[in-house]
Amino acid sequence: MRNGMKQGVALATVFALGLAAGAALAKKGVLSSALYAGKPAPEAGSALLVAARTIAGKGSWENIAVGRVHYLGGRKKDGQEAFDAVLGAPKAEAGDWMRVGRVYFEAGEREKAKAAFEKVLQLKPDDEDWQAEIGACYNLWGDRARAEELFGRSFARDPEDLDNALLAAGSYLGVKPRS
Repeated sequence: MRNGMKQGVALATVFALGLAAGAALAKKGVLSSALYAGKPAPEAGSALLVAARTIAGKGSWENIAVGRVHYLGGRKKDGQEAFDAVLGAPKAEAGDWMRVGRVYFEAGEREKAKAAFEKVLQLKPDDEDWQAEIGACYNLWGDRARAEELFGRSFARDPEDLDNALLAAGSYLGVKPRS
């Protein structure tokens, strides 16, 4: 028994040291001031985007978020590549299309945003929250008929949703949806 206890204690100690080492490495991570401190802004941004891409891994919304910064930061080709990688995957979901549509909307690219939003409505035709948000975008683009069609569908599904009411109201007053 005594020998077994020693082995158990030794095993527990090795396990604890492994956990401590893993925690230390996890704290170090890929982000550090070496990426940006004292560097010109474009170089710092590029280095942080490389780190962000590493952190994003294979996550869809994470990679769309990285693509968003590229796209809106003037690196549309890199952003579009990130979007295409996610949207071209067999598992691309309505939420992925919505996120990308929001980026296009924010960038002022109406036709690309419309195409993405119509894909959302095709994949999730009964999502009242997205109907209201997409309706708000259409209203801001001056397509009031399409906006009001989507508002009607949204409100029919949930006639007491505050966020959706505010999206619609804001669109009549020039307030863009939050992205």
